[in-house]
Amino acid sequence: MEDLKKALETCGALQFGDFTLASGAKSSYYIDIKKASTKPEVLGLIAKQMAAKIKEMGLKPKRVGGVVLGAIPLATALSLETGIPLLMVRKEKKDHGTGKLVEGDFEKGDEVLMVEDVVTTAGSCIKAINGLREEGVIINRIFSVIDREGGGKENLAEIGVELSALVKGSDLLKDASQ
Repeated sequence: MEDLKKALETCGALQFGDFTLASGAKSSYYIDIKKASTKPEVLGLIAKQMAAKIKEMGLKPKRVGGVVLGAIPLATALSLETGIPLLMVRKEKKDHGTGKLVEGDFEKGDEVLMVEDVVTTAGSCIKAINGLREEGVIINRIFSVIDREGGGKENLAEIGVELSALVKGSDLLKDASQ
């Protein structure tokens, strides 16, 4: 965790100021994971730590899934690190072409490990999970880089999904230089 915390600080992903989060909540800090996921060394570190967590927990998902846009580099890196096939999930079904919500091959009953960048209330995660469950896949767990500790873990638990984060928001704020 300390390696990742330092990498996030060094690449400028951790910022201080007045921010409005996707959930609508106000915050004195912001975690710009896109800054981290566009840096190969930080993205690689995230993938390695998530892969280690999969092994440590004895998980055997059939697919790794990420929601467009923020989670796609993370899920792709994890897929490359582990060899687990990737699913890319849209925020909503396309209204043209095939009208798919999910890109990538899967079968009903496949267990999917969802990957997320930052979880606050988990609103967008829950929407994606519900959409995927309608497609027939099983989702019991999400890995996120950051848990902002804004109720997301509890909200996910209410729908039977466990959140595992590499770093908690409170850990990032410890000893943070402002």
